[in-house]
Amino acid sequence: MLSEIELAELLHDMESDRVERKESASSMDKINQTVCAFANDLPNNNLPSVIFVGVTDDGKPASLPVDDKLLLRLGNISGDGLISPFPS
Repeated sequence: MLSEIELAELLHDMESDRVERKESASSMDKINQTVCAFANDLPNNNLPSVIFVGVTDDGKPASLPVDDKLLLRLGNISGDGLISPFPS
C-alpha cells in the first residue's frame, strides 16, 4: 500500500514502468494492457504500480468527471477475467 505522500511523488514524477497516466477512461483496452503489464512486473520491481486516470501527462487534473459509471468501470478491471495474472 502506498501512502498519500508516495502517491503524490509518483504523480509528479515521470511515467515509468511503475507509473502511467491516462487523461480519460475512453480506451479501457489500453488501461487493461497497462494493468496487465504492471501485474506481470517484468522489470521485477516488486513494488506497487499506479495508473492515474483523469490526469494529464504533466500530472495535472484533466477534465474527467468522476461518477459512479467511471468508478464501476475501473473497479471491474480486476475481476472481469481479462487480465492474467490476477491483479491485487
